[in-house]
Amino acid sequence: MTELLDSLGYNNWILPVLLGLPLAGAALVLLRGWLWRPAGTTDLDVMRQTRMIAFAVFTLEAVLSLGLWWSVNPASAGWTARVTMNWIPNWGVHFDVGVDGIATMLILLTTLLMPLAVLGSWTSIREKTAAYYALLLVLTTGMLGVFMALDLVLFYVFWELMLVPMYLIIGIWGGQRRLYASLKFFIYTMVGSLLMLVAIIYLGLLLPGGNGQPMFGYDYLLHQVHLNPAQQFWLFGAFALAFMVKVPMWPFHTWLPDAHVEAPTAGSVILAAIMLKMGTFGFIRYALPLFPNAATSEGVRTLFLTLAVIGIVYGALVALVQPDFKKLVAYSSVSHLGFVMLGLFALTPQSVQGALMVNLSHGVSTGALFLMIGMIYERRHTRMIADYGGIAAVTPVFATLLTIVCLSSIGVPGTNGFVGEFLVLIGSYRSQPVYAIVAATAVIFAAAYLLWALQRIIYNPLTKPENKGLTDLNRREIALLVPLIAAIVWLGVYPKPVLEMTQAAATRLVRHVESGGNADSGSPMEIR
Repeated sequence: MTELLDSLGYNNWILPVLLGLPLAGAALVLLRGWLWRPAGTTDLDVMRQTRMIAFAVFTLEAVLSLGLWWSVNPASAGWTARVTMNWIPNWGVHFDVGVDGIATMLILLTTLLMPLAVLGSWTSIREKTAAYYALLLVLTTGMLGVFMALDLVLFYVFWELMLVPMYLIIGIWGGQRRLYASLKFFIYTMVGSLLMLVAIIYLGLLLPGGNGQPMFGYDYLLHQVHLNPAQQFWLFGAFALAFMVKVPMWPFHTWLPDAHVEAPTAGSVILAAIMLKMGTFGFIRYALPLFPNAATSEGVRTLFLTLAVIGIVYGALVALVQPDFKKLVAYSSVSHLGFVMLGLFALTPQSVQGALMVNLSHGVSTGALFLMIGMIYERRHTRMIADYGGIAAVTPVFATLLTIVCLSSIGVPGTNGFVGEFLVLIGSYRSQPVYAIVAATAVIFAAAYLLWALQRIIYNPLTKPENKGLTDLNRREIALLVPLIAAIVWLGVYPKPVLEMTQAAATRLVRHVESGGNADSGSPMEIR
């Protein structure tokens, strides 16, 4: 496969194509939906054709992206598939993209989930379908760009590009409180991002290049700009605030439950499975390596470890008392992402790799949960747990798959959730035993809130007449869930390929940060 990709010059064009293809698809969807409507075309025709175009574009995107699995050498300290060209030369801004093992896994997660998000919207989105699918496509370009960007201004552009489509998706196609939820989401993320923009501009102007122009290149800033402790502290704070809101970490999490509950099914899936990962990715790619002394200072590290553990326990306990199944899953995300932050700031190779695995596993499991909530909501038009009970008798396939997904979210051995949390706890215990012990209690709480929810939804007696007529999953819905169930089992039984993809990058990151950015050529960002 590697020889075939090399013969096609795959690394020379794949990243720009992955960024450009969704934009071209969005233009095609809008053209079909708004501008080209032959006589006799009905709204139903437009809905069918625009969703087929979006699904075809996302499927092609997923197929093309699979080559990254073979083209990326995870042991290499350099960037793969790097493409660099001038963008705003007078300001030293470049279109500079490239990937490593960590970014590759998140790109593949994104491209493989987006076709499933379209399938999850197949029958639930019936109004303004052209605009809806066009926004999903534009959103995909923004998300992929965040994982690829190697210029800080370009990174910021992609970071903000994600915000507008999701704001509109929640605000137009969301639930009854959609305007409140979308505005809250916009304000929270925008305020943190503006402080990060100030920090980016400061960094670019701090040490201009040889021609006196600002320099925003990631590699240049990483290796050529040396900051004093005060500069590192304030710049780290600006970057960290933007990423803390996006993760989200407690106490910056309050926008998340509202956004999840009010968003349409695909919006909830994308938020949980992909967009939250951009906060953790921001710490991995930018906040930790660019400002290592600030990140590892005793006060900062203690603060982040404490907030991470509070988020783990708080998210689990609040999820336990939620009457709304969708809000329960939303609060469980706060708990799961707390494990990621614990692993990152425990700063051992095992804990960092565990954090990366939790990132991926959460995307798969929670994405599947939101899809299944959307499926049952379409039938019953309620998310209240108390409105169900005993539906395993009438929807056995749904009940079986929901049980598997919930067990993976709990972290039962043999499922994807176990591997990441186990590595985080083992790795964290080596450097931060007290935090690891407290965090381990959340595993018990996770079992409590999900098993109790399962009991009330699919078990117990089937007493409500409204539930007796529920239909089981159809072929489209089963086909939609099969890849996610397969990923749950694969990552739980045989995680070795994914761990190998991220192991070297995680080890180099730890070495780089612990050395204060003065690591040898094994530095995670050292470019050959």
